[in-house]
Amino acid sequence: MGAPLPQFRQSVEPSDRLRIREIVVSTGAFSTEEADIAVELVDERLSRGDASGYEFLLADVEGRLSGYTCFGRIPGTASSFDLYWIAVAPGFQRTGLGSLLLGETERICAEFGATRLYADTSSRGSYEAARGFYERNGYRREAFLPDFYQPGDGKVIYVKVLR
Repeated sequence: MGAPLPQFRQSVEPSDRLRIREIVVSTGAFSTEEADIAVELVDERLSRGDASGYEFLLADVEGRLSGYTCFGRIPGTASSFDLYWIAVAPGFQRTGLGSLLLGETERICAEFGATRLYADTSSRGSYEAARGFYERNGYRREAFLPDFYQPGDGKVIYVKVLR
C-alpha cells in the first residue's frame, strides 16, 4: 500500500509559515538564509495576495502540511514560469509526493497560460537527488552557470515545455 493521497490547496494560511520553514530546514538541503527566503515568499503572498506574483500549492497528508511548491510567472515574459520552491518533508520523500506536487503545479501553471516551467538548482553533490528528480519528471538541463552561488557551486537551470 502506497502513501496516503495528499489533499492539495492553493491558499496559504499564516499557520503555514512555521511548517514551511520546518519542511525546508528538515530536508537538509537548504541554508538558513534559504529557509528565511522561503518564509519571506509566504509572507509576501499573505500580505499582497495575487499581486505578489507568488503562487503556492500545498499538499496536506492526513491533515498535516507535508510538501509544497511556490511558483509564478517570470516578469517580462509572455508565458514562462519559474518554480521557486519545491520541498517535501523527509518522511514523505521517495513516496511519489514530490512528483504529484510537481505534476499538479505544472497543470496549474498551464491553466495560467504557462508554456515553459523553469527550475533552478545547485550543482553541488548534495543536490544530485534534486537534479535526478527533475530529469525523471521530464525536465531538460538547459543551462549551467559555473560559480553562480559561490566558487565551485554553479547554478543548473532545467526547463519543461508544458503542453
